[in-house]
Amino acid sequence: MSVASQHSGSSRFGWPLGRLGGVRLVLVVLLVMACLASAMASIAVSHQTREQYARLQQLERERDQLQTEWGRLLLEESTWSSPARIERLAVERLDMRLPDVTDVEVIRP
Repeated sequence: MSVASQHSGSSRFGWPLGRLGGVRLVLVVLLVMACLASAMASIAVSHQTREQYARLQQLERERDQLQTEWGRLLLEESTWSSPARIERLAVERLDMRLPDVTDVEVIRP
C-alpha cells in the first residue's frame, strides 16, 4: 500500500473521513463546547460569589453600626426618662411639689 492510498481514506489526524469520522468530529466539537461552557459558568459563579460576599461584609458592617447606635439611643432614653430627672424638672419648670400630709384626702367608697 502506498502513502497516497493511506491518506486518501483518512484525515491528517488519522481519523477516517467516512461517516464515523464526521460523528467523532461533531462529538469532539460538542465536548469542547461543553467544556468551555462549564468553564464560563464556573467563572461566572465565582464572580457572583465574590460580589455577594463583599455585599454580606458591607451589610454586616452596617448592622454593627446600627447596633452601636441602638445601644447609644437606649442609654440616652434611659437618661432622659430617669425618675430623678423627671422629678427635678417637675419642681424647676412646673413648680410641682409633693403634697403635705394635711393636703391629702382619702375618699372611701
